[in-house]
Amino acid sequence: MENKRTCLYDKHVKLGALISPFGGFDMPIQYSTIIDEHQAVRNDCGVFDVSHMGEVTVKGKDAERYVQHIFTNDVSKIEPGQILYGMMCYDNGGTVDDLLVYKMAVNDFFLVINAANIDKDWQWMQDNAKGFDIELVNRSEDYGQVAVQGPNAETVVEEVLGLECKDLTFYTVKTIGDIIISRTGYTGEDGFEIYASHNYICECWDKLIESGRCKPCGLGCRDTLRFEVGLPLYGDELSADISPVMSGLSMFCKLDKEEFIGKEALAAQKANGVEKRVIGIELEGKAIPRNGYAVVKDGETVGEVTTGYHSISTDKSVCMALVKAEFAKLGTPLEVQIRKKTFPGVVVKKRFYDKHYKK
Repeated sequence: MENKRTCLYDKHVKLGALISPFGGFDMPIQYSTIIDEHQAVRNDCGVFDVSHMGEVTVKGKDAERYVQHIFTNDVSKIEPGQILYGMMCYDNGGTVDDLLVYKMAVNDFFLVINAANIDKDWQWMQDNAKGFDIELVNRSEDYGQVAVQGPNAETVVEEVLGLECKDLTFYTVKTIGDIIISRTGYTGEDGFEIYASHNYICECWDKLIESGRCKPCGLGCRDTLRFEVGLPLYGDELSADISPVMSGLSMFCKLDKEEFIGKEALAAQKANGVEKRVIGIELEGKAIPRNGYAVVKDGETVGEVTTGYHSISTDKSVCMALVKAEFAKLGTPLEVQIRKKTFPGVVVKKRFYDKHYKK
């Protein structure tokens, strides 16, 4: 089956982007270098094509009750215009997907899901909608999306795109006509997401690039940026086999909520402990740990790397890894096998670099 293409695909090709498959789409991985693009977002402003992400709307009399049922976080605690991060889980606590839930109005929700999971998530949402008086619509084909990220993002969005965004605080959303604009980010820096028609998103992209004030950035640096600040990627730090509790994301699972799918399993994991946990490891030297590399303790394999890089912002070789829980304590010495050698490291916090969100 051929990969899909976003509304901005031709513009990426024109800019000479390196294109590669991701989540069922042909997506730009880099335009110049991952390091240049990474630094642009950390120090100035970058724009990402994230039109591959999925969007689902939930409206109707039972919309909030339904979202509460499928979502680990508690949307009853937020007002219209606010956003929550959380997960959808299977009955056994495994993760269907991690997502953002935008509360647009009372009983009106906008769910943003991962590109690779759109079909699976949509089927799962429909399967769990029985008995709810809702209108559930998959809008993934309707929206294009750009993410403008970096310390100068606010100024660029206001001055280049003419969109008023200063009034948005962290994890809030508003509409300007048919445009949805939010302030969340997946990079550890301040930033905005703009959802709109394909034509409007193409216009936004052109204005941003032509302004010279916003560097085009690919998914390569999106991964290095999110990884440095400890943000998970579905398929690496979360999956059907990796629950939010295992990934250290229990704070987004509100077990005091009346009910949600997977609640009992997650409560049991939290009470009794889990066999494996996602941790951070800092290695000595410059060797680079990669996804799938073995994590070793006293000659025995005790886990594997989920994401690893030589961190651009900290100049350290670091990784996240899923390991047996008894080796997850901060300060525990571990080794990572890179090709035929093992390299010493130590368990550290998963946030390798401090976030700089505008609160």
